[in-house]
Amino acid sequence: MPAAAPYPHMGPDVSLLITVAICTRNRARLLRQTLEQMTRLAIPPAVMWELIVVENNCSDDSAGVLSEFRERLPIRAISEETLGLSNARNAAVASARGQYIVWTDDDVLVDEGWLTAYVSAFERYPDATIFGGPISPWFEGRPPRWLENAVTDLGSAFALRQADREDPITERNTPFGANMAFRTDVMRSTPFDPALGRVGKVMLGCEETAVMEKLLTQGHTGRWVPGARVRHYIPTARQNTAYLRRYYGGDAATQQLLSGGQHARVLFGKPRWMWREVITREVVYRLHRLYTHPATWIADLKLAGAAWGRFQLDWTRPAESNSGAGGAWTNAYRYVTPATKSTAGGAR
Repeated sequence: MPAAAPYPHMGPDVSLLITVAICTRNRARLLRQTLEQMTRLAIPPAVMWELIVVENNCSDDSAGVLSEFRERLPIRAISEETLGLSNARNAAVASARGQYIVWTDDDVLVDEGWLTAYVSAFERYPDATIFGGPISPWFEGRPPRWLENAVTDLGSAFALRQADREDPITERNTPFGANMAFRTDVMRSTPFDPALGRVGKVMLGCEETAVMEKLLTQGHTGRWVPGARVRHYIPTARQNTAYLRRYYGGDAATQQLLSGGQHARVLFGKPRWMWREVITREVVYRLHRLYTHPATWIADLKLAGAAWGRFQLDWTRPAESNSGAGGAWTNAYRYVTPATKSTAGGAR
């Protein structure tokens, strides 16, 4: 896709153009709330902005929701038919007209000063490439007590981040896609990998992390922006251990994809060490779930979920075909938890 044309309405009083980008797939109700909150944004003087919303093969009323806000927000709707979050993100980057592209999600409520905080950071750190802000939870209803008490330990599962100071961004602590920003020219030279990121219900991720780690390795720098605050929606359906197991399984499978795998003698299609790992982790988790404090069994849940995620990969493929982010495991991976009963909104 060719680079976007310059923004047609930039006058002499405009010093900065910002692109805000949202990728959405069949979440019209949440998208409406996200856009309604954006109508309250404070826009700094001499700043113009556009809002790109990428419909990723939507079959619901997302297009109708976007039409409702065309007179209230500077929306440009783009359709990306190829399923996958990375594909949708790349479509947004290709169409962006701003000097910076600020990302959020279709299930996020941005603070009124969100964009103002980012613009201030762009001005204070003109040499920085990556920016990110704090993400706090927006629970649907009242979460289970164990989750409410442990949510800070489960930040990655719910895309939560803390940022109290304008510290440098490091490879060990990068922003999440619900609240991050980049210089657009750098984004165009470092696209998101379509082999990573959510594709339908397949719980792979790390597409934004891979980009940031690559940029940091190349010498680019980044800054946290404490004032760019958002709240991320956590539906009742994710407030349980079944979701957490799927998340940590998908995360482990993604890391295995990136590392290229560890091949050894197999038993029924899986390495023998993996049989030991998955059985041991599962037994320890279930025992601790019955008799210990959540701080203990949640740590075991993460390990058990990760073990099952690696277990679901196709370990019969040659090592060279699985190596790298674009490896053949991507299409082979489908994470399923052990057969157990779960209740939405509570622990299994």
